[in-house]
Amino acid sequence: MALSPLNQRRWRNFKRNRRALWSLWIFAVLFGLSLFAEFLANDKPILVQYRGEYYMPIFRFYPETTFGGDFQTEAIYRDPEVRCLIASGGLEDCFDDPDEIIGAIERGTFDQSVEELRRGWAVWPPIPYSFNTAVDRPGAAPLPPNGENWLGTDDTKRDVLARVIYGFRLSILFTLLVTGAASLIGVFAGALQGFFGGWLDLVFQRLIEIWSATPSLYVIIIMFAILGRSFWLLVVLMVLFSWTSLVGVVRAEFLRARNLEYVRAAKALGVGNLTIMFRHMLPNAMVATLTMLPFIVTGTIGALASLDFLGFGLPSSAPSLGELTLQAKQNLQAPWLAFTAFFTFAIMLSLLVFIFEGVRDAFDPRKTFQ
Repeated sequence: MALSPLNQRRWRNFKRNRRALWSLWIFAVLFGLSLFAEFLANDKPILVQYRGEYYMPIFRFYPETTFGGDFQTEAIYRDPEVRCLIASGGLEDCFDDPDEIIGAIERGTFDQSVEELRRGWAVWPPIPYSFNTAVDRPGAAPLPPNGENWLGTDDTKRDVLARVIYGFRLSILFTLLVTGAASLIGVFAGALQGFFGGWLDLVFQRLIEIWSATPSLYVIIIMFAILGRSFWLLVVLMVLFSWTSLVGVVRAEFLRARNLEYVRAAKALGVGNLTIMFRHMLPNAMVATLTMLPFIVTGTIGALASLDFLGFGLPSSAPSLGELTLQAKQNLQAPWLAFTAFFTFAIMLSLLVFIFEGVRDAFDPRKTFQ
């Protein structure tokens, strides 16, 4: 679908802002990679070949008996016995000395015949740990970075890099959901107030003043105590307390524009109110609206991190960047936790701010780039 001449001009303006364009590309790559976090960091193989059959453990549940084991529970693929069963095709000798058999198979010195040894293999992610996998390394947690754990482990011996990948994805998806829903509600409410004015505007303003004075943190804590912590409940609660941030800006733009000539002409021609509001007036209010979006986005990320830091955010099992920050505070002897949390938030927030600054300038008809 071809862009309109106006949108083509906006896209050209955005591309001329090199900082915003490069930030968009970098963020798109990082977020795109995080969407495939299960393929990058997982304690399950991506693909397993066993006795001529192919299995994808990251998508399906396979009991240990599938690979010649004894238990109906899900196979622990990092366990030496399971690895040996896959590599050897289910030899019973794996239950005696799996490490020696795996080494002999890899060296090609195993003394079984080709017919008896039906070799298998597994394709592992680059990081063989998920966000909740306990790392089997000697020493007291948190453990420093090494060749196996590139960013070290946290205080429960979970791989920090895996948690950052999953936490980055979770933070961005949470922010997109909250910002999108809050923006739709805030723009619609502000447009109604500004276009119609009068008693509707007066009543809405008093309700918004009362609602804005409500202590959101206390409400979230109370709701979590009653209903339990969950991702979607936190999204709903954050939307309820975030939508008011755009109302004032959109309301002011509609109050200014409702008496302009093009609006009067549209009313005189019998154009419907909703058409006037959202087809003719809203595009002129987009610059002021987009100016506020970077603050909403960064504020949402900061609110999620703050709630997780205080222990009132996502469930404890979720990969949380705020919880990583709390661990950095509690483990000052492990500076890699603090550096990881700091650079993750700094890079993520900076990229988002630069992108939205470019979008804002692209929508501003007064802004041009050389």
